[in-house]
Amino acid sequence: MIEKLSSNGQSCTSAVKLVFIFIMVVLIMTGVLWRNQRANGNDLPFYPGEKLTFELKWGFIPAGRATLEVLPVETVKNVQAQHFVLTARTNSFVDVFYKVRERIDAYTDVGMNHSILYKEVHLVNKTRRDAAINFDWEKYKAQYTNLGEKNPPIALIPGSFDPLSIFYYARQLELQENLEIERPVTDGKKCVIGQATVVKKEKIKLGIGTFDTYLMEPDLKEVGGVFKKSKNAKIRLWVTADRRRIPVKIKSKVVVGSFSGELIALE
Repeated sequence: MIEKLSSNGQSCTSAVKLVFIFIMVVLIMTGVLWRNQRANGNDLPFYPGEKLTFELKWGFIPAGRATLEVLPVETVKNVQAQHFVLTARTNSFVDVFYKVRERIDAYTDVGMNHSILYKEVHLVNKTRRDAAINFDWEKYKAQYTNLGEKNPPIALIPGSFDPLSIFYYARQLELQENLEIERPVTDGKKCVIGQATVVKKEKIKLGIGTFDTYLMEPDLKEVGGVFKKSKNAKIRLWVTADRRRIPVKIKSKVVVGSFSGELIALE
C-alpha cells in the first residue's frame, strides 16, 4: 500500500518504493509489436557483453541505480537460451529508510520467440522474495513459484514473454511515429496483452550526450497500484532511433510525484 507523503522519512520511503515499482512496470508494459515484422531478422540489436546503467530519481533526489545486461547464450531446459539480467539497488542514503536489492534473470529461446524461464531474488529491508516462472510450451502453461510455494498454473497466450525479456524482444522492431504495438506478457499470475504507442521522434539531451529517440507510451489499463489511483498517470520511455533501440530515459508522473531513470553508462 502506498503511504501518504508527510514527513521527510515517509516521503523518501514512498519515493523509493515507487521508483522500483515504476521501473518494473515499464519493463512489463512497454509492449512489443505482434503483427509487424522484426527489423533485421536474426540480426539482433544487442549481444553478450552489453551493459546499460541507469540512475533512478524521485524528483531531483537520487534513489539508486539499475543495470540491464546481456549475458552469453547458455543451455536452459535443454534449449539454447538468451540470458538477460536486471539488477537494482538503493543508494546508501536511501538504504537507511528503505533498502532494496533486486536481481532478475530472464531466459528466452535464441530466436526470441517466447520466454523459457524467469527468476527473481528480491530483498526489501528484511522481506525476501525468491520467485520463478516456469514456462511449459507443450501444455501452454506457466507456473509461478515463490519460496518453494507453487501457484496453480495459468494459461499462456502463444508468444508470451516475461516482464524482462519482452523488453529485449521490443528492441528488434522497426519503429515509426504513431505506431500501435502489442504483445502478450505474463508475470506468472496472469497473462495479458501489453500495449504501447510510439508517440513521436524527439531529440533529447542527457548527461552522457544528445540522442535522436522515439518516445513511447505504454497503456496503463492493466497496471494497478499508484498508477490506477492517479488521474492522468503516464509513463514515457525514450529509445534511440537507430537499429540498437537502446533505452536512454524513462519518466513517470503520478499523484505522489515524478520518477525517472536516465542512462549514465553504456558498455
